[in-house]
Amino acid sequence: MRTALSQDGTPIAYERTGEGPPLVLVSGATCTHEADMPLAAELAGEHTVHVYDRRGRGGSGDTAPYAVAREVEDLAAVIDAAGGEAQVFGISSGGALALEAAASGVPVSRVAVYEVPYSDDPGVRAGSGAYSAELNRLLSAGDRAGAVGLFLRRVGMPEEELPGMRHAPFWKGMETLAPTLAYDDAVIGGGDLPAARLARIDQPVLVVCGGAGPEWWRDTGRSIAAAVRHGRYETLEGQEHRVEPTALAPVLRDFFA
Repeated sequence: MRTALSQDGTPIAYERTGEGPPLVLVSGATCTHEADMPLAAELAGEHTVHVYDRRGRGGSGDTAPYAVAREVEDLAAVIDAAGGEAQVFGISSGGALALEAAASGVPVSRVAVYEVPYSDDPGVRAGSGAYSAELNRLLSAGDRAGAVGLFLRRVGMPEEELPGMRHAPFWKGMETLAPTLAYDDAVIGGGDLPAARLARIDQPVLVVCGGAGPEWWRDTGRSIAAAVRHGRYETLEGQEHRVEPTALAPVLRDFFA
């Protein structure tokens, strides 16, 4: 792992693989850079792919107080280490961060995102404020297991499956990352699609959603593509939120070529 230094002094750990124009991958909630390594391997033939641990995860540091602007600076530090400008792909909340970086003037040449969790659907957005409040309460009380369970219920996991999940090998890792759930929540900003902010993005943007998930993902994806100045939308048939790297990589190769 290499290290880039963010503007506030926080060390950001990243790994580099492949050869070609620089591409940075931004992970979603409860993930370290390792979750992006299979996709990085698919893209390494055409790009020098940089995968990094977002603040508070894996080998990266964390400096209080948290602010979304600091995460934008973290991404900017990795891009600077990659050569000063890069193409960027972000998944889920990582996609929201990638879009915010582009809107903030970070030197991003192209942006691709997969299923960014904004929504104008009242049913989807219902309870977002209550979720944020309860998440912060649980984290303040040191109840990391409770915070992870709350997040999993929020993303649709049936209640009856949660007890079994607590005995899964990956559960401890999710508890370790639990404080960063509040960071993801802040990046998404309550779930409102920030149309005015997105309109500031002048770079080409590709928005991809899976064809096998709920329709609101695709509705949101089309709205994001319409909000930016140079947006394109694609549906990846047969894929859900946990997208297969082998299915996603050809679409990204075409866009980033």
